[in-house]
Amino acid sequence: MNKTKVLVAMSGGVDSSVAAMLMKNKGYDVIGVFMKNWSDSKNELGECIWKNERRIAIKICSKLGIPLLNVDSEKQYRKEVIEKMFSDYKKGMTPNPDIDCNKKIKFPVLLKMAKKIGAKYLVTGHYSRIKKAGKNYELLRGLDESKDQSYFLYTLKQDELKNILFPIGDYTKKEIREIARKNNLDNWDKKSTVGICFVGKVNLKKFLQKKIRPKKGKILDFNGNIIGEHDGVYYYTIGQRIGPRYGINFKKNDENKSFVKRWYVAKKDVKKNILVLAPEGHPLNYRKEVILKNQHWINKKPKNNSHVLARIRQVGELLSCKIIFNKNKIKVTLKKSITGISEGQAIVLYQGKKVLGGGEIRFR
Repeated sequence: MNKTKVLVAMSGGVDSSVAAMLMKNKGYDVIGVFMKNWSDSKNELGECIWKNERRIAIKICSKLGIPLLNVDSEKQYRKEVIEKMFSDYKKGMTPNPDIDCNKKIKFPVLLKMAKKIGAKYLVTGHYSRIKKAGKNYELLRGLDESKDQSYFLYTLKQDELKNILFPIGDYTKKEIREIARKNNLDNWDKKSTVGICFVGKVNLKKFLQKKIRPKKGKILDFNGNIIGEHDGVYYYTIGQRIGPRYGINFKKNDENKSFVKRWYVAKKDVKKNILVLAPEGHPLNYRKEVILKNQHWINKKPKNNSHVLARIRQVGELLSCKIIFNKNKIKVTLKKSITGISEGQAIVLYQGKKVLGGGEIRFR
């Protein structure tokens, strides 16, 4: 009897390693694949970081007794994810390249590869779950709320979900590390990756300056007074704390006694290249309503005036909200005003554990 073949995305990390091991232990014919999408990030020795990650993946696959394929999608990744990221920041938005990576590179490329080699499923080490509900599939939050990655996966389509497996979605990160340790996987205590998908942790401002040139502009307070100078609105995001450590010094204003407080970016005017700041607790920092653009729904679109939950960052607070359809616009109204909402961010909507879908935030 032939075993069901699966293609497992191997990153060199503990999550994908355990995912591959779990699939093999269940009797699947497991084939690993390593994606090379970025070669600019270097380690302290000047070597491309992806090379070390691949070495780890090769070692894990050898231990598990499975082959490892390689795919180079760097050209496509640079065009579809990184160039779009630069473009969005230049427009004054705050995009999420990890979502674009999943939508445009990781899943399309690997699902196509899985089909080519005759694998029934693509397997990844995401902390999320997929459930069959009648003829359709549902995307659910991972069991470990502190690691849940459904926020990055809301753009998955039905024809993709039916061919994907997330074997670690029912585990906590602590349990995954313990499984890896007990099975002598060398990367059991390897640090989790941080930063931009495949790029890693970078100084975002310096990264953006590679493509977006500095442009000096005014910093205004909430009353319209000039209080300083910045080097380009593109480098700053709504809700970001601003001060001397960011290279910005405020001009003291006798009318403004609030300089002892923490100050944050409250508004950005890209056309005029102006940042507007407000101190901690000021109403200008808070927002309750946003417009949902470029929305995607896992199944059916929610009903008008539905009460659901929302997230504006990966493991941020689940916020009660209401969805309102008004002509061609979809408005999301939060139960309470919050800080740190920026245009371009993803807002993902949930009903209990189920991901309904989401979209990009706009203010009008």
